[in-house]
Amino acid sequence: MNDYLLSLVLGIVEGLTEFLPVSSTAHLRLSEVVLGIHLDDPFWKMYTIVIQLGAILSLPIYFWSRITKFLSTFPRGERGDRTWINHPVTLVMIAFVVTALPSWLLNKKIGQNLESLAVIGWSLLIGGIVMWVVDLRFGHPPAGGHFKTEHVEQMSMGQAIWIGFCQIASAVFPGTSRSMSTIAAGQVAGMSRASALEFSFFLSMPTMAAATLYSLYKTMRAHTGQTALGRMPANSQEWITLGIGFVVSFFVAWGVVAWFMHWVRRRGFAPFAFYRIVLGTAVLVWIFRGHGQ
Repeated sequence: MNDYLLSLVLGIVEGLTEFLPVSSTAHLRLSEVVLGIHLDDPFWKMYTIVIQLGAILSLPIYFWSRITKFLSTFPRGERGDRTWINHPVTLVMIAFVVTALPSWLLNKKIGQNLESLAVIGWSLLIGGIVMWVVDLRFGHPPAGGHFKTEHVEQMSMGQAIWIGFCQIASAVFPGTSRSMSTIAAGQVAGMSRASALEFSFFLSMPTMAAATLYSLYKTMRAHTGQTALGRMPANSQEWITLGIGFVVSFFVAWGVVAWFMHWVRRRGFAPFAFYRIVLGTAVLVWIFRGHGQ
């Protein structure tokens, strides 16, 4: 398969899975193995990080009106009942800090797990089971017909801290899925499916941007006595390959976000949990038969 076609496939995979609760990291890693991409190739190491930025860029564009509304109503909020400490903008940043600091300290462990297909397989499987149980138990309003938090504007600081803490698992164990962690955590904390999903998208903007740029920095920086793990494109073919992946991941992710917001309001997360369980089981069986590590 030539590089342009590889880039098209990987861009689609990244765009489809980045914001669904199925783990884009797991799908990119597995796709690279199946497609025969050499994971130690400096160009492809850089490539897989950069195309994530394409998917990330789709979020602020899709949610532009919501973001501008949040910023223009800070700190009182749209209904005039918020303060600077519990406004949605503040809560997103609080959850980001709760996630970012421990994840940075555990950076070495994260790198080790990223290379382990076994960790990815178990994370897919266990995360799918957790997601299924949580959606079954907390996916419908309690007696009285209303969730504690129907809209992001009603969130509390405690909920934001809890979601940020739970998101650490997705950083440490690739395959867990950042969106799965935040959505399930939000549901357990009394949020509706729609509000948990929307907060997941808002939180992913600073979290994914920071994590991806930091990963790119580490990959491209030469360590003492060593060469950099990644490199920028060296010719026009590699620039085109990178551009294809970036653009495709952006447009596919944009479409997925719009579709997913509509889907969740009506049907919930059970199909994604089932898919995770099937895929995680398949990966583990493949490994136990001696095909992976």
